[in-house]
Amino acid sequence: MRRPEWAVPGRWSLARQLLVLQAAIVGLLVAAGAAIAYLDAGRSADDAAARTVTAVAKSIADADNVRTALASPDPSRLLQPYAERVRRDTGVDFVTIMDPAGIRFTHPNPSRIGGHFVGNTGPAVAGRTFTETYTGTLGPSVRTVAPVLDGGRVVALVAVGITIRVISAELRQRLLSLAGIAAAVLAVGVGGSSLVAARLRRQTRGVAPGELREMFEYYEAILHTVREGLLLLDRAGRVVLCNDAARHLLDLEPSADLRGRAAADLGLPDELVATLVSPEPRSDEVHLADTRVLVVNTSPVRSRDRAKGNVVTLRDHTELQVLTGELDTVRGFAESLRSQAHEAANRLHTVVSLVELGRPDQAVEFATAELKTAQWLTDRVVGSVTEPVLAALLLGKSAEAGERGVDFAVTGDTVIEGTAEPRDLVTILGNLIDNAVDAALANADARPPRVAVRARKEGGDLVLEVSDSGPGVDPDAVPDMFRRGWTTKTSGGPVGHGLGLALVGQAVRRHGGEVRVSHDDGAVFTVRLPLDAP
Repeated sequence: MRRPEWAVPGRWSLARQLLVLQAAIVGLLVAAGAAIAYLDAGRSADDAAARTVTAVAKSIADADNVRTALASPDPSRLLQPYAERVRRDTGVDFVTIMDPAGIRFTHPNPSRIGGHFVGNTGPAVAGRTFTETYTGTLGPSVRTVAPVLDGGRVVALVAVGITIRVISAELRQRLLSLAGIAAAVLAVGVGGSSLVAARLRRQTRGVAPGELREMFEYYEAILHTVREGLLLLDRAGRVVLCNDAARHLLDLEPSADLRGRAAADLGLPDELVATLVSPEPRSDEVHLADTRVLVVNTSPVRSRDRAKGNVVTLRDHTELQVLTGELDTVRGFAESLRSQAHEAANRLHTVVSLVELGRPDQAVEFATAELKTAQWLTDRVVGSVTEPVLAALLLGKSAEAGERGVDFAVTGDTVIEGTAEPRDLVTILGNLIDNAVDAALANADARPPRVAVRARKEGGDLVLEVSDSGPGVDPDAVPDMFRRGWTTKTSGGPVGHGLGLALVGQAVRRHGGEVRVSHDDGAVFTVRLPLDAP
């Protein structure tokens, strides 16, 4: 796996740091546990030795044969074999029976019989059994001294002990087992930490914590500064990430938490939602939001042949769409000028021919009539529409309609002046007129094709009205007319159709206006725009 570009050589990765940290924690816990277990084992060994020697000493002190032997002329002859047998049977290191003055009757080393006992006997002489750790002839030992009573009188003492060396040997055996268990626990802990670290290394690609932090900060900065909208969706169509530009382009609440919300719950058009969650790639699709024209690209993300979700990019093409509309208008106007130039050349040839035929009066009459008709329409439009772009649009549409055989009329009471956004008026009027011309031609067999444009002020609103002689619009289809993809045209397929009326609806909504569709001789589209709208 290639190391990421932001990874800095020499730094420990997050996985390695985690492995070392976990191994240190596991080692510390195992060491602490082993130490506690060792101390507990040592204390348990001492307690077990004390209990053993106490039980053996009391048993010997309570034995009747001991008191009988003490009453004999040579107690050592009877007590020494008995004491050695008890020592071997119980596993203690020494059993010493002595008189109250501490003179031994028995000892593991027979040569020490008759000597003085090395250790404390005071509590036992007073009639109490006690346990102590003391260094005697056999070395340090845990010993218990118990009194032998006869009629309430102390007649002898019994000392039973286990040397520290024996206790330590037993403890070492326990320590070996404890060390084995600690090593196994440490191995399991380190092995588990290694597996966790390996998984983390695959997921983080060996990046160090500082690099992860820097990378996150860079990504956050990029996501919130780019002008393109970025939207990440999971396999279920829920929002994983939405940057500021996407919120702005989709008109979403800036402060709302969108993580985990389904794309269908964001209040977006159904067509746009279908594109966002599409399992197939979508490239440069044009979609209309309430106030913007968006170009949407959707790219499904897969990892190890499993779908992870979609990456969606959004670009604002509102201005570009408006400029495209204006360019189409200018192109149409240029085309109409070409047509008019062609017609003007035909008329000029006609005038010249009349003059050559010696009919100058008819030539003047023909030229004047054509000039009056063209000048009348130009004067009507220029006088009623103060915005040059709109005037050019109407003149161009008039020439285009005339070339296609449609009677195009601008009513006498038409007035368009003081508009704040001529671009949007170009979008609205241009698309409505184009649709009206197409509708009128589609119904040319029933009535002569005709299109009329009217504009007026009513209160604080600008009212635009475009009517045609077409077949009209089904009232049931009106709610869907201004959505992307709706069209009645079949020629050429769906490509290029279904966008004009959607752009009209978007421009009207952007200005807070409304559009109504009614029926007279054909369809009548009425747009009402507030003149003081931002």
